[in-house]
Amino acid sequence: MSKQLLASWGIKLTIAGGAIILASPTLAGEPMLGRQADLEPPLLELRSAETDEAMTQVTSVSQLTDVRPTDWAFQALQSLVERYGCIVGYPDRTYRGNQAMTRYEFAAGLNACMDKIQELIAAATTDLVQKADLLVLQRLQEEFAAELAALRGRVDSLDGRIATLEKQQFSTTTKLTGEVLTYLGDAFGQEASNANETTVNYRVRLQFNTSFTGSDDLRVRLQAANMRLFNAGDPNIDNAGGGYGAPQRFASTYPNTFSDEARLLASPASEGDNDSAVRLHDLSYNLPIGDRLNVYIAAGVTDPTYLGVDPISPFIDFATGSISNFANSNPAYYPIGNRAGIGFNYKLVDWLTIAGGYVGQDINGVGGPNVPLATSGLFNGGYSAFSQLTAYAGALTAGIFYVNTYSPAFGIDTLAGSNAAKVSTGGFSSPEDDRVSTDHYGLVMNYKFSDRFQLGGWVGLSNARVLGMDTQGVKTGNQGNVKVLNFAVTLAFPDLGKTGNLGGIVFGMQPKVIDTSNSRVAEAIGLPDGRREDRNTGFHIEAFYTIRINDNIAVTPGIFWLTAPNHDDRNPDAIVGVIRTSFTF
Repeated sequence: MSKQLLASWGIKLTIAGGAIILASPTLAGEPMLGRQADLEPPLLELRSAETDEAMTQVTSVSQLTDVRPTDWAFQALQSLVERYGCIVGYPDRTYRGNQAMTRYEFAAGLNACMDKIQELIAAATTDLVQKADLLVLQRLQEEFAAELAALRGRVDSLDGRIATLEKQQFSTTTKLTGEVLTYLGDAFGQEASNANETTVNYRVRLQFNTSFTGSDDLRVRLQAANMRLFNAGDPNIDNAGGGYGAPQRFASTYPNTFSDEARLLASPASEGDNDSAVRLHDLSYNLPIGDRLNVYIAAGVTDPTYLGVDPISPFIDFATGSISNFANSNPAYYPIGNRAGIGFNYKLVDWLTIAGGYVGQDINGVGGPNVPLATSGLFNGGYSAFSQLTAYAGALTAGIFYVNTYSPAFGIDTLAGSNAAKVSTGGFSSPEDDRVSTDHYGLVMNYKFSDRFQLGGWVGLSNARVLGMDTQGVKTGNQGNVKVLNFAVTLAFPDLGKTGNLGGIVFGMQPKVIDTSNSRVAEAIGLPDGRREDRNTGFHIEAFYTIRINDNIAVTPGIFWLTAPNHDDRNPDAIVGVIRTSFTF
């Protein structure tokens, strides 16, 4: 609307502070004021376009703390507030009269005043509505006919949508989401071809997210899966039978698996969690405290990345990220299974955060945070204590982390790498396994060169101390240190070919024993031929491409190549090919 047009009506226009002031000589200097609205669908609420603050109704001009009786518009504001009640202010009771507005915002304010006047007329209080006011409103209504029609159409549409949501909503506080992952795959190679067949696996999750304040989150997740591990080699060939490396030491869980190196991303840790039974998997609560602190409390399965730590990986998402477990993020984050604990994330400054926490070991059959025995519970059983410092410097995100773990059984099983790198001395047979205390160090980073290309990677080092005492407290003599190293370089290609797609390439080394302090502990963890480290170095090379079919369905063909399974080049190369289909809703 032009100032010339308003002038032809004898109206003076002042645009200020997210409000309009229309002054007409016929109104004896009493201006009409309307407030702005954010009309971007689907929300319709009176807000400031600049600050996005919701504005509230005032009943007296004295409630507007920055409006003074000496202001030229004071009488006009007072008249419209007290007579028509169509003026609103900010939550801090300011009016802010020096901000600009759009035609749509003007129309929203005009509509509010028109609605109020119609209410007054319907209530037979026409003596409160001046004829001159109605004349100005009529002219404004004609000028803004298109905007008012659009506004009312959107309001009608919004009312209909709200009514539908109220009838169909699951809960006023809880949102239900779901994820279904299916894997069609096989493993190939001189030994792997004979040891594997084509399989179809799945993992299903239903998640309930409940918010009581609008910013907190209570998460309850149900899960069922039937995942099985591919064999990177012949599980029947060991050092004694043919020189193909140590047998799989996780025999109590996956008795027919050669190693964990071919594990797919969505595979739960144990075979017992893969029997298609529906289980409570995650029970946690996230509570923001102020603008800088978030507190995380977990009672179910968890890990540091659920309790405030940023894994800084472009492939972290189960539905669209990497296809292998190793390429997802640094294995040093997950040296033992975790259940029940607390974590936090605190923003020191805008570009630097610190995270930390403590969580008990998920150690079914031996003890855990929920078992009230002398060597169990949250503090007397296995645990992880972790911290990470993360910097967000423009395109670069980088973090350094430290994790201290103690495990009365299961060593430091990261679900990746060689069998010896798990530092299990009892073949994961609970009564005989040595207690292990470990310091884990990690460096993680990712650099966004552009919206379409990112370069990242990580290094993880674990210094494990085998304590010479088994799970039951019996001395074993297997005392010594074991160092385990892993690393990776990642290339990410977001929106490759289409918005929502993701291409990925990973080159790295899965966890490998690089040193042991003595031959006794080296033999105890399963190193072959009297060696003090893994025999050779095998590499993990992976490529995948996630194709976004729509907002709910994605298909990811991918392949990864293990050059020396179990870090032993006597084992022929193994290649795993997978087509993952993801359904999220």
